[in-house]
Amino acid sequence: MKIIDAKTFVVGTPPPHKGGAFWIFVKLTTDSGVEGIGEIYAVPFNPTTTVTMVEDIVERYVLGSNPFDIERLWRRIYSTGFTQRPDVSVTAILSGLETACWDIIGKEVDRPVYDLLGGRIREQVRSYTYIYPELGADDTAYHDAREAAERASFYVSHGFSALKFDPVGPYSAFDPRQLPAEVLQNTEEFVRTVREAVGGGVDLLIGTHGQMTTSSAIRLARRLEKFDPLWFEEPTPPENPGEMARVARATSIPIATGERLSTKYEFARVLESKAASILQMAIGRVGGILETKKIAAAAETQYAEIAPHLYAGPIEGAANIQVAMCTPNFLIQESIEMWGGFHAEILKTPIEWRDGFIIPPTGPGLGVELDEEVAARHPYTGDRLHLEMTDHSDL
Repeated sequence: MKIIDAKTFVVGTPPPHKGGAFWIFVKLTTDSGVEGIGEIYAVPFNPTTTVTMVEDIVERYVLGSNPFDIERLWRRIYSTGFTQRPDVSVTAILSGLETACWDIIGKEVDRPVYDLLGGRIREQVRSYTYIYPELGADDTAYHDAREAAERASFYVSHGFSALKFDPVGPYSAFDPRQLPAEVLQNTEEFVRTVREAVGGGVDLLIGTHGQMTTSSAIRLARRLEKFDPLWFEEPTPPENPGEMARVARATSIPIATGERLSTKYEFARVLESKAASILQMAIGRVGGILETKKIAAAAETQYAEIAPHLYAGPIEGAANIQVAMCTPNFLIQESIEMWGGFHAEILKTPIEWRDGFIIPPTGPGLGVELDEEVAARHPYTGDRLHLEMTDHSDL
């Protein structure tokens, strides 16, 4: 079996753009007609540039290769241009291609990917969602505690047992910074309001994006401990796990990190320094499905858990579900609400969610199929990146 063709889709998401302004999918086709789909997450270039990068890598390393040779393909792409280091652009493209290969392998042997990586150990996958504004409403739920509490109660009433929100405020290219007293106080009150709304039986996940210096993160953590959050996410930037480890030692709240990290090598630094006990790799950036399993295995030896990140499309989501089904130290999966809206529309059969849990697909490979007609009707025509930081130095 050989890969003979590749096609990239850059899909623009309709408002309110949950999961990003666009998604990038890559489809591989073999000489026997088997197709596999993968998703590329958050390359820091215009998506038209990303497509050119994909075409270059495919031409150099993918065409003519056997999709079963995951390790060989991984090492060749990872080492391209004598880099052999965690370059997030290369590893994001590699992630999409590697995921597509697993989809092909599963279809060829007529088994879900999780059956090829150890077999299922759970019947369903616990999930959480961000607290998003009501459809059609403005974005005040992101910074108004009372509205956030109302939305939190809505999600709990529909079955969610864990919710994430960002109470600290904006992040910028000039982070980390020392949060002023007013922000510390407002953040504490925000978390208090949400906790009182949902009660003690719901896990609160404090999402931040590296806005704080080490000392500022410790100050905030001490204010939030009384609300017993499940985690304090990326309290300091990901570039220096030693400083994040200082935060971890100073608080009882578990530290989570990983959405901006790539490959087992960067996660090894997190584990070695004990910077976090919850790892949030993005499968569409970290190096793919097998790389995620390797990181999870390393984490298992230190009683750390994985909670894969998802701010992307449903193909990365489906890959996350496959890993969750066969990984002992899986904790919880990020969902974008209940997998409805455009996440459902772009799949031939939507991912099923019920009462706080994802019901895993049982079909071969990833268990989902991209609706290419829907993808073609939604081309991305903008010039935004998937995620961008402000340039404000005075936040």
